[in-house]
Amino acid sequence: MTLDRLSRTAKGPARHRPGLTRHDPPLRRHAGTTPAAFTRVNVAAAARLGVDRAQYAHLLGTRPEHLADDRCRIPASTNVRLWELMTLRAPWHEVALYMAEQSTLGSLGLWDYLVTQAPTPLEGLRDAARFLATVADTGTETLRIEEDGRHVTLRHDNAAELTDDVASAIRAYALGLLRQRINETTRRTVTPVKVVLTARAPRSHSSLQRLYGTQAIEFAGPVSSLTFRAADLTAPLSHAPGLSELLRRHAEQVLAESIPVRDWLDLFRTTLRTLPDTEVPTLRVLARRMSLSPRTLQRRLEEHRTTWSEELQALRREHTLRLLASPDLTLDVIARRAGYADPGGLRRAVQRWTGQPLAALRASDQDGRRPTGPPAVPCGS
Repeated sequence: MTLDRLSRTAKGPARHRPGLTRHDPPLRRHAGTTPAAFTRVNVAAAARLGVDRAQYAHLLGTRPEHLADDRCRIPASTNVRLWELMTLRAPWHEVALYMAEQSTLGSLGLWDYLVTQAPTPLEGLRDAARFLATVADTGTETLRIEEDGRHVTLRHDNAAELTDDVASAIRAYALGLLRQRINETTRRTVTPVKVVLTARAPRSHSSLQRLYGTQAIEFAGPVSSLTFRAADLTAPLSHAPGLSELLRRHAEQVLAESIPVRDWLDLFRTTLRTLPDTEVPTLRVLARRMSLSPRTLQRRLEEHRTTWSEELQALRREHTLRLLASPDLTLDVIARRAGYADPGGLRRAVQRWTGQPLAALRASDQDGRRPTGPPAVPCGS
């Protein structure tokens, strides 16, 4: 499984928003990534619009095994590129409609059922906001719910750096998806009182009218939003008692166990770290385990500006420092396990790597100042 370090970081702690509670899971935990289910919908819509797979097959997370693994968190940049390709094939408002049509109930996984299996549509929407990370990149996406007694307004924004067409398509789709799930929840057509889009008005509104079921669409607004009559979203629904709470607990577990897709070099390093103790880490052994020829493996390392020798040295350093963190091992034992003839060679290596005397480094380890946990396992491994 390839892996990708998040290109974005959270811009600060999530603030309390209407529709959320103080006990909500941290929404920015998976910032910079989206679930595999959402990427599957994007790929299906791109195919329907005639986008050639060769244009995105190189993107992280688009390999079949990644898309099929619901543990995977796909880089948000992969999804943005898919939207860019789609908006080159069709106007943004048509892309939003195509995406909504591909987003059939269940296609977005757990999030769909959080929305549709609640005691009322409004409670389902609150869960949709609370567990937005199960469907979107919470580093850039927000969903707020505002109530005034007579009306409920759903406000959506995507704050990523996007082209106008891509931003317009994503925001229009998000609102259309919410309206679609409300209809599926109530099993009837629920028409919004008002739709506000931040996009400029297109020449034709027909795609958007189909998406929202109304002509009451305003353009160039400050935030994209849907407004419904409160009575349409608060009427009790037939539901299984306790199911919503079960789904919430499952959502928390899914988010806790999700794994970001990483790049090829991280995959190589994880394969190298996880070799059985019975196998000597040679280039030929690693190449066989990664289904590559030794020459191809060398070439891929060169492409990532490293070498087999450098990676072995880095592994030895990591292994040695982890051994040093164990208070139960003597320096003689650590030196032998790390491949040094005596503790003197070990001391010199540690000084070279860290700039610290070995004794000072061991003291800091015992104080708990340096993490020594195992390396992350790649998604799908």
